[in-house]
Amino acid sequence: MKLQAVRGTRDILPGEIGVWQRIEGVAREILGRYGFREIRTPIFEATELFARGVGASTDIVRKEMYTFQSGDDSVTLRPEMTASVVRAYIQHGLSRIPGNDRLYYIGPMFRRERPQKGRQRQFHQIGVEVLGSDDPYTDAETIEMLIAFLREALSCAEGDRSARGVTQALQGIELLINSVGCPACRPFYREALVRWLDEDAGEGSGPRRARLCEDCRRRAAENPLRLFDCKVEADRARLESAPTVAQHLCEACRQHFGSVRGHLETLDIAYRVEPRLVRGLDYYVRTAFELVAASGLGAQNSLMGGGRYDGLMKELGGPDLPGFGWALGVERLVMLLGADSGDHGEDGTAGETPRADLFIAHIGGEAQRLAVVLARDLRRAGFSVRIDPRPRALGAQLKRAAREGARFTLIAGDDEIRSGTYQLKDMVSEVQEPVRATGRAELAVALARRIGTESGC
Repeated sequence: MKLQAVRGTRDILPGEIGVWQRIEGVAREILGRYGFREIRTPIFEATELFARGVGASTDIVRKEMYTFQSGDDSVTLRPEMTASVVRAYIQHGLSRIPGNDRLYYIGPMFRRERPQKGRQRQFHQIGVEVLGSDDPYTDAETIEMLIAFLREALSCAEGDRSARGVTQALQGIELLINSVGCPACRPFYREALVRWLDEDAGEGSGPRRARLCEDCRRRAAENPLRLFDCKVEADRARLESAPTVAQHLCEACRQHFGSVRGHLETLDIAYRVEPRLVRGLDYYVRTAFELVAASGLGAQNSLMGGGRYDGLMKELGGPDLPGFGWALGVERLVMLLGADSGDHGEDGTAGETPRADLFIAHIGGEAQRLAVVLARDLRRAGFSVRIDPRPRALGAQLKRAAREGARFTLIAGDDEIRSGTYQLKDMVSEVQEPVRATGRAELAVALARRIGTESGC
């Protein structure tokens, strides 16, 4: 039996990891500018946390969680992170500590879904939570921060990408927003939706709910707003004529949504109101939003989503503080950047050549000892250095230097040590030039100066 990664999971190989690290680095940089601090929570939590926080009627809790019995306790691999962050915020009394109202996380989540392109059973998210503010500006500012992150991530993906090129790439991503109301006005919308479902669909076919899929009939009984999460195209078409939550918003929700839109317009952020956007979690109130891509994300075009969850902290036993947040799928962003082919080479790479600043090719026992110590010195100075400790022919070592992606190769033999003149080969131009040094320390300084000039360090 050939052992492989479990279905719905995948390895992120050395040739791919660079783009992941750049995305995470950009996230930490941009989120830090807006005052966010990182939090890390356990990968598994008490099952009750997600049942209460995410919602017992959601598909996530009903069908998609990985739940295990641990003694008398039921624990679940986290399917999302907001409930975990809010639990940690309550448990550690972070509301009493200044500076902990803006938190972000980076890490893996787990959902038992049917694997396909753009959707895995273990996936990774970058997300943020703003706790304690119900101001509409918070919603708009946090979305603006997301756009700033995407702009920087797109720029890093292609190096010196022009501002025009980044703008064009962002134009392929659309911001959809909606208000899903609040506990004061949503019951009226629920009643209107239920009445619509109970009406005859026409031509004597009976109530509309009878023509929906089995999952939608269950949702209609438990939480009618979940109908709009349905992925069955025939059902989605039928729901086009359903009443919308926007038609039933209370005055407070209407004003809040209008202010959010006004702030987005002030910040020059284009958006489209999508009246049937509800998000798949029960804790959302008022603002809900998604970013969708025109292409490149496989079966689902949603890159990320988020919104406001003002009652969640109280539901989980904490103070009645509002919240707003979003979560972005890293795998989907990597796909959008065109950096994930999904194909892994037999040599464990995925297209990116590893690179070293210097490879030291040594010939002779004394040169081998020099190479080992010289590599240590240059690494301490901040350079990436590779050597092959085995006594091998110069040609074999030069081939390995090329395979390692080395920018330069130092040729150091016992004769070079005695003469104090070494050869430094540029692996791109293949030009060799002499480097003169009377000792190891002087040689390290000369190499650092030459390599540093080339790399811009």
